[in-house]
Amino acid sequence: MIEPITISFSERDKKLPAILTNLSAGGMSLILFLEPPRAPRLDMVLNLPGLEEVAIQGKVVRVNAKSQTYNVGIAFTKISRKHQDRINGMAEDHGDCETRITLRLPEPCVENCRFHWLCAKPQKTPHARWRAS
Repeated sequence: MIEPITISFSERDKKLPAILTNLSAGGMSLILFLEPPRAPRLDMVLNLPGLEEVAIQGKVVRVNAKSQTYNVGIAFTKISRKHQDRINGMAEDHGDCETRITLRLPEPCVENCRFHWLCAKPQKTPHARWRAS
């Protein structure tokens, strides 16, 4: 996954551009163009399709710096069950899609896919739509 997002590390911080490269119910990996805060706890607001204005607490578990680019791993320490379930559903639908593509099924992209808005696969069809759970 490569998804441009905005993130703020506290309610008073400005929103920063980032690139989300991995997302699970337990954490995320992203690319930042500014060094992440060095704090024991991060209060973040995640914004992406299907997960708008999601308040999350986390901690930085990995930072790999190269020039002015930072690959950052963040483990969630507090996220609502509803949002965990939504992320798991998105991952499940993404995995199912990968299976259909691998099996070369005629319709890998299905209606009501919860990962639809984050999908960039060439097999993506316009009739499928994201389903909130």
